[in-house]
Amino acid sequence: MKLLDVVALTEDLPELGLYRGQVGTIVEEYEPGVFEVEFSDLTGKAYAIETLNASPLMTLYHQPIGGKTLLL
Repeated sequence: MKLLDVVALTEDLPELGLYRGQVGTIVEEYEPGVFEVEFSDLTGKAYAIETLNASPLMTLYHQPIGGKTLLL
């Protein structure tokens, strides 16, 4: 994971008011595997900014990752 990656939570973090599936953007890396993640609504308004370890996060991709590209 790196700066500006779009990530999703893979587990609930109810103590932070965040839940599995919510999407955020990495806005800072404090040390390897520790990130500040900004969670925003569809209008771009941030509703949470939290420092999280990489373990409850997965990177989201909007393009093929390696391998073949399907042409339609």
